[in-house]
Amino acid sequence: MARVLIVSSYVASGHVGLSAATAVLQALGHEVTALPSVVLSNHLGWPHAAGGPLPAGELREMTAALRENGLLAGHDAVLIGYLPSPEHVAFAADLVAELRAAGPAPRIVIDPILGDAPGGLYVPVAVAEAVRARLVPLADTMTPNHFELSWLAGRALSDLEATAGAAAALAPEVLVTSPPLGPEATGVLAVRGAQRELFRTLRRGSVPHGVGDAFAAMIAAGLAPGEALGRLDALVLCSIGAPGLAIASAAPRWISAPAIGAEPHP
Repeated sequence: MARVLIVSSYVASGHVGLSAATAVLQALGHEVTALPSVVLSNHLGWPHAAGGPLPAGELREMTAALRENGLLAGHDAVLIGYLPSPEHVAFAADLVAELRAAGPAPRIVIDPILGDAPGGLYVPVAVAEAVRARLVPLADTMTPNHFELSWLAGRALSDLEATAGAAAALAPEVLVTSPPLGPEATGVLAVRGAQRELFRTLRRGSVPHGVGDAFAAMIAAGLAPGEALGRLDALVLCSIGAPGLAIASAAPRWISAPAIGAEPHP
């Protein structure tokens, strides 16, 4: 069992952000400490939504209370997801620095939730710039999608070779989701320095929101990329056409799904 601290968005109904990551980790038998950067009724794809960011100052107060109660130390991993403002980025960076200084240092997983193709950024440019400046240097592992990696690298990444090169310069381990594999395939490109592995699966339609959050949570729990993608692919198959990911109802199926094998050196 791992203890994972997560900072990300929370929805009262559905499985995206913190709500997806927490459900996945608990289904896998791990313990979660959840700090919500945003609290919403549901994700913004629904016709109606209510709620908004939790002020960064309140997150600092919550963290202080956890610290005083002895509940902040001892996490095995920290997962940083959606952050709505530069102040939230600063909070996350300070939290990571504190946990690393306290030792033993947890694994830091940064899921830079900035945007996607074809729509582009869906956070303010100031947030994306703060993530690049303050959080990227702190990451042990990053899980950007292809658009996010391109934005962080500051250039277009038209093929696997360019994508792998940009990833190698970003963090010690970068797991690029939705790498450029054409219209029929998707997967994960795993880059650790000079080591590169490609994990491929079919691209599927009518997939609910929250898939990237679920993948990042599995990685934070310590699953290898092929193991995480195998479970994620099974979860997606169980969730096609549903209003949300079937994390609880399909748990026996996706938790036991086999790993997807790697294609070396793309």
